[in-house]
Amino acid sequence: MQVVVNLTPIGAHFTVSKAALSAGKHVYSEKPLTKSLAETQDLFELAKSKGVRFGGAPSNIYSDTVRTLFEAVRQEAIGKPLLVYAELDDNPIHLMDFESVKSPTGAPWPIEEEIHEGCTFEHVGYHLVWICALLGPAISVTAFSSELIDTKTPSLPGKVGTPDYSVACLQFANNATARITCSVVAPRDHRMRIIGTAGELSAEGYRHYRSPVMLERFRKGNLTARKFRTLANLRWLGRLFGIGGRRLTLLRNAKSQAVEKDNLIRSSVKQRLTEWLRRREVYAQDKLIGVTEFGREIEGHLAPFLTPDFLMHINELTLLIQGAGPEGLATRLVTGFAPLGEIPGTLGRDIGLARALRKGPLEGLLG
Repeated sequence: MQVVVNLTPIGAHFTVSKAALSAGKHVYSEKPLTKSLAETQDLFELAKSKGVRFGGAPSNIYSDTVRTLFEAVRQEAIGKPLLVYAELDDNPIHLMDFESVKSPTGAPWPIEEEIHEGCTFEHVGYHLVWICALLGPAISVTAFSSELIDTKTPSLPGKVGTPDYSVACLQFANNATARITCSVVAPRDHRMRIIGTAGELSAEGYRHYRSPVMLERFRKGNLTARKFRTLANLRWLGRLFGIGGRRLTLLRNAKSQAVEKDNLIRSSVKQRLTEWLRRREVYAQDKLIGVTEFGREIEGHLAPFLTPDFLMHINELTLLIQGAGPEGLATRLVTGFAPLGEIPGTLGRDIGLARALRKGPLEGLLG
């Protein structure tokens, strides 16, 4: 089995993937797969004609956080899912000094490419992949995108013509709705929220594969408590009244340890401390888990979990949101997909639901 992992700049995705597929190689591509729905369709058709597979990122669908969210929904912890709020604000880019950022190997952060492609192309797929996997195909999208910051880096004065802010509302075939906000204008906010008829699930970030998942079962007491400013603003105090709910037990997969420990070779004490702090507080990603699942499916002659139709759907949504512009758009989707089913590789089902459903100790005081 030979797999080409396409990590080239977005503008080169189509050309590189096409060359590899034409050579009879399986291809796993970074997102977005291409910058044109027609090009993406061509690649899937080429892969089929060559008897190989074409798939790709993002891989956060396989994270333990997303697995736990999905399992809680499956166990009807919040009743029927109705609404998703997904935030992808990634800090004001003009204040973050990304020009000085380098990888552990000394490679500079490709800041100019990131700016020219825009935060929507670069980031919105991280939320689209889990939302659509959970709720099914979107049937329509209403979106808006705009460029707000004049100079994002000294090397690129003025505006570049690519949106640095976008927002999209998706309507799904099952009548659920989602709102996704994406920017490099507002302070960092990566919250994921699923609101149902009986409660809410929330997590702090898609980039932390073991980010805690909170379950709040809606009751008169905790809903009333939100009216009190002090209870709403002081998290520790609000928890006593049930605001925010309780933490669920995170599910695991065979590669969970990849984001739980230091993977540096011969690291110093300072590096180990820095890595521990990063994993605990900032982000802990295993982007190779997507490649691993891709390879496992090929070796086992298994149907792909992220089907071609699903990846086409994610690609179409990304293109529509990016290109919505300041005039906005409202349109129906031309792609769709069959339900994906359960995320493969989950170890166990115990998320501590009974414990998480208990009332806050002071919740009864308000109903």
